[in-house]
Amino acid sequence: MAMAPVAYCLWQRILRFDPSDPIWPNRDRFVLSMGHASMLLYSLLHLTGVKAVNPQYERLGELSVQLDDLKHFRQLNSKCAGHPEYRWTSGVETTTGPLGQGVATSVGMAIAAQWQAQYFNRPGFDMFDYNVYALCGDGCMMEGVTGEAASLAAHLKLSNLCWIYDNNKITIEGHTDWAFSEDVATRFIGYGWNVTRVGDANDLDMLERALTTFNKEADRPTLIIVDSHIAYGSPNKQDTHAAHGEPLGEEEIRLTKQNYGWPEHEKFLVPNGVCEHFQEGMGQRGREARSAWMAKFEDYQRQFPQLADHLAHMQQRQLPEGWDKDLPVFPPDAKGVAGRDASSKVLNVLAKNVPWLLGGSADLAPSTKTRLTFEGAGDFTATSRSGRNLHFGVREHAMGSVLNGLSLSKVRPYGSGFLIFSDYSRGAIRLSALMEIPVIHIFTHDSIGVGEDGPTHQPIEQLASLRAVPNLIVLRPADANEVSEAWRVIMHMQHEPVALILTRQALPTIDRIKYAAASGVAKGAYVLADVPGGKPDVLLLSSGSEVSLCLEAGEKLKAKGIRARVVSMPSWELFEHQSQEYRDSVIPPTVTARVCVEQASTFGWATYAGLTGEIIGMKSFGASAPLKELQKKFGFTVDSVVAAATRQNQKLAKAA
Repeated sequence: MAMAPVAYCLWQRILRFDPSDPIWPNRDRFVLSMGHASMLLYSLLHLTGVKAVNPQYERLGELSVQLDDLKHFRQLNSKCAGHPEYRWTSGVETTTGPLGQGVATSVGMAIAAQWQAQYFNRPGFDMFDYNVYALCGDGCMMEGVTGEAASLAAHLKLSNLCWIYDNNKITIEGHTDWAFSEDVATRFIGYGWNVTRVGDANDLDMLERALTTFNKEADRPTLIIVDSHIAYGSPNKQDTHAAHGEPLGEEEIRLTKQNYGWPEHEKFLVPNGVCEHFQEGMGQRGREARSAWMAKFEDYQRQFPQLADHLAHMQQRQLPEGWDKDLPVFPPDAKGVAGRDASSKVLNVLAKNVPWLLGGSADLAPSTKTRLTFEGAGDFTATSRSGRNLHFGVREHAMGSVLNGLSLSKVRPYGSGFLIFSDYSRGAIRLSALMEIPVIHIFTHDSIGVGEDGPTHQPIEQLASLRAVPNLIVLRPADANEVSEAWRVIMHMQHEPVALILTRQALPTIDRIKYAAASGVAKGAYVLADVPGGKPDVLLLSSGSEVSLCLEAGEKLKAKGIRARVVSMPSWELFEHQSQEYRDSVIPPTVTARVCVEQASTFGWATYAGLTGEIIGMKSFGASAPLKELQKKFGFTVDSVVAAATRQNQKLAKAA
C-alpha cells in the first residue's frame, strides 16, 4: 500500500520494459528485494499486461499473472507465491524473500549490464544500456549482505544501479527504534553513493524528479530514501507492526477502502481504463524501445555477425562453437597436480573459448587459482568494464548474490573461495539452486588437507551441507583429468548451479590406460578399477583425494587375495540421475562388503555403505598439523582402508 505510488511512478513514467516481451535483453530490471510485498509486484504484472514466457524462451500469448492467480495468492499452483519466484512467474527478475538478497543480486545485474555494454556495443549500436532498480526496506538495510553489496557497488561506480529505500521505520517486532537507529543516508554517502530523499511516498512529481536525477548520475550508484507509512490509509493499522506480519482483516479492509473512496464491498476490482492507461504509458514506451532495439539488432547482425551470434547464444544459455577445443589432457604422474592448479589450466582455456565466462574470488584468487591470465583477460574495475576478472573483496556473502545477478543477466559467472567459507555464501547458493540458474561456485582447500591452518580452515560438514541442497550439483574430482571432465559437465549445465570442490595439495594423476577413462565423471560415479570377471568381494567407494588412496589399497588387497572394485564418486547428484540399471552396475546390490572413504563428515555415506559397510570419514573437527600426520591420526591411510576392507570381507565370509 505504502509503496504503490512509488512503484506506479517507476513503472508508468520511468521503467523501460515491454510487457509483451519480458525477456527482451536490454530491458530495465526491477527487483523487489522486500519480497514480502510480493502482491505489489503481482499487481503490476497483471495491470501492465506482462505476457508469459516458457522455459524454452518462447513468448506465450497469455498473461503472466491472471486475475485468478491474484485471487489465489499464496495458494498451490498460483503464479502468485508468497514471495516472488524467478522462473515461476514471468516478469519476476529474481527470487526474493531472504532480506538483502534482492539488492545484492541487483549489483550483479548492474555489473552484467556494464560488462555487456563494453563487450557488445559498437559506435551507433548501444545493444546494452539498461538500468537496474531495486525496492528495499528496513529489513534489507539491516542485513549484512546489503552492506557488502553496497560497498562493492560504490567501489565499482555502478551508475546504472538505483536502490529505492522504503523508510517506513516498521519491522515485524515493532518500530525500528528497537534495533535500528543508524543514519542510513550518511552510511551510504560514506560508501560513495549518490543519496537523495523523497519526504512523501505519495508525491509522484518528487519521485519522478529523484528517478530522473538518478538517470543523470554518471559515476555513482543512487539511493533514493522514500519516507512512507506502512498500511497507508488504514485507520487502525497504519504505522503499526501489525500491518507487517498479518492481513488487515475484512473490517479494516472495508474501512481502508472507505478512506480511499473505493467501493467498500468490491474485491479484485480493476476499473475500466486502468490497463489501457498502463499500456499508453509504460506499454507504449517499452514497445517503442524494444522495436527500435530489434531493428537495430538486424543491422548489428549484418555488420557484426560474430558478436550477434555470441549475443544470441548467451541469451539462450548456449555454448559457442568450439567451446571445448584445446581442453587439456594430463599425462599419468605419481606426483600429480593439485585440483586447483588443474582447474586453473582448464578454466583459462574455457574462458578463451567462451567470451562471456567471467568471475573471480573473495580476495583469494592466488590461492584458488581462478585468475584468468590469457592475453586480453583483464580486470573489471571502476575504470575498465571489459575485464573478465572480477574482484569481490572479502565479501563471500555478497559474492554469491552478485553471481546470481550475473547469471540472471545471462553471462556465465564463477566465484571462488575456500570450502570452509561456503557457509558465508550459503543463502545465495540456495537461491541459485531454487532459481535453477547455472552459477559456478569453485571451492578449494577442500579437506583436512589444508594441514597447519587447523580446524578453523578445515571443512568437515560443508560437503554434506552442499549435497543436501536440491538441484545443486556437487563435483569433487579425484585427479587432474577428472577436473577437466568436471568442467566439461559444468559447461553443459543450463539449469543447475554447481559447486566444484578442489584440493590444495597435489593428487596423483591416474594412469587412464591402466584404469577407466575420466569421462565417467559425467555419470557421477564410475568403476575406476575392477576385478577379473567383474565380481568383486568388496567395494571401495570414494571421492576426490581419497580415490588414489583406494586405488593403492585395492592393489594391496589383491595381493591378499581379496578382489576389490574401486569406484570414483565425484558427484552423488549426477549418479542419482542415472538409471537404476547403471547404478546397480557400478554398486551391485549383491555386494554388501563396502568401504566408503572421504575426508569429510560421514553424513550421507550410509546410503552407499549400506547397513553393514564401513565409513572412514571425519567424526570430529580436524587439528593443526602437517597433512601426513593428520591423515594418520584420522585414519586416511592405505593400511586403514585395507584393514576396513579385510574386516568387511571376513564378516561376509562368516555370514556365509
